[in-house]
Amino acid sequence: MDDVFKALADASRRDLLDRLHARNGQSLSELCDGLAMTRQAVTKHLSILEAANLVATVKHGREKLHYLNPVPIHQIGERWIKKFERGRMAALSELKRKLEERDD
Repeated sequence: MDDVFKALADASRRDLLDRLHARNGQSLSELCDGLAMTRQAVTKHLSILEAANLVATVKHGREKLHYLNPVPIHQIGERWIKKFERGRMAALSELKRKLEERDD
């Protein structure tokens, strides 16, 4: 999971993942469109995302298509986020609301 956290720590890589989430199966050229990054920088970010298993690639003719792999993000949610959800978050939210009411 360390590779996933490191990959997600960079805003440019998160942007690439968002672009793949919006439209999966993009080529490098398509992913580069509209970005203020060089093609080499995008390639480097994609290789980090691939190493973290967040992006999978498929060769289609001479193109290499990039696909979002949401499984590692889901695993982070299950392992690190889910256990803090619902009951505890609701209790904290209620406590915050009561404290804010008291301060007013």
